[in-house]
Amino acid sequence: MSLEQDRERLGQLLSARSVKRGGEFKLASGRMSDVYCDARVTTCHAEAMPLIGRLFLARIAERGWKPDAIGGLTMGADPIVCAVAHQSAIAGAPVNGFLVRKEAKGHGTKRQIEGILDGEASGVVIVDDVCTTGDSTVKAIEAARAAGLRVLGAICLVDREEGARETIETGLGCPFDRIFRIAEL
Repeated sequence: MSLEQDRERLGQLLSARSVKRGGEFKLASGRMSDVYCDARVTTCHAEAMPLIGRLFLARIAERGWKPDAIGGLTMGADPIVCAVAHQSAIAGAPVNGFLVRKEAKGHGTKRQIEGILDGEASGVVIVDDVCTTGDSTVKAIEAARAAGLRVLGAICLVDREEGARETIETGLGCPFDRIFRIAEL
């Protein structure tokens, strides 16, 4: 399948499985909306995973980013991280994955970043499933930077276009991109 076909099919899956319209939904940001996107219903779907992996890798390449690893705040980013890492290995250009805990573990190594060893990655891309205000992505960027990682940029699967881009680009000086805008679904 071509990237255009991948994007079309993934959009169909997101629209059918993840986007709910009508009603009153409380978002993670605390805002109320009549549109809700539960992207995990799609990002955990077997058919969607390779599409997600290929589309994120293509967007990373379009931006000219050459990450050693990709990661994001658990749970929304977890299936995306795995899909991208898996597809990168299939493509012969492995990009490792990492997960960012909401807060550092209180025991053991007390790490907030899991999945990569210290010094194993320098340039990274932060991923997320749905961005509204960008709070989850901001937390992941800040944790990655605090761990000494150089954040090349951030990409979300679905941008609700409610301030995430401005918060991430202006507030953190981090390039931001997306695969879909909510209006496209």
